[in-house]
Amino acid sequence: MTTADARAGLGPWVKPTIVGELVTLRPYRAQDADAVWEMIHDVEGNDLTATTAAFTREQIDAWAASRADASGRLDLVIEDNDSGQFAGEVVLNEPVIEAGVAASANFRIALRGSAWYGRGLGSEATALLVDHAFVSVGLERLTLEVLARNPRAIRAYEKAGFVESGRRHDEGEEWVDMELTRTRWNAAVAGR
Repeated sequence: MTTADARAGLGPWVKPTIVGELVTLRPYRAQDADAVWEMIHDVEGNDLTATTAAFTREQIDAWAASRADASGRLDLVIEDNDSGQFAGEVVLNEPVIEAGVAASANFRIALRGSAWYGRGLGSEATALLVDHAFVSVGLERLTLEVLARNPRAIRAYEKAGFVESGRRHDEGEEWVDMELTRTRWNAAVAGR
């Protein structure tokens, strides 16, 4: 599939393997279901993302096995380079189609649990997927939402170049909407 096909949201986005210094982003495998099951039962992670959905083990098994062929989204495992373990996931989803191409997408990241926090893995995974979104996929803008009571995540997103674009309240929680445009990303890359 070409970058133009990926931008058009036609079929599954290319599922790359992206190697960084600390982490490797790679396509999901069916055997990742065990780690996903553990991740979705992490109390602190669920609290920091306001996740309340309940899934059966069968649903998680099917979900992990289906990521390679998922259309209109890119789900990648964050694999710790030192241990080879599943540390979390990064996602591009909810593409916004303008003039027939995916102009923007939502960014999401989740780490497997507190043992993976504070080690720089999430920051590197974010930078790698952001670069991929602008260079390989050709997006013009990334968006995300984060709980206002999660300042560690907000700082990490700001470090990656995201800026606050609004705030809203939903179900008793205050959410911060953030975005990163290609123009802002280009300026940040030039300053590296």
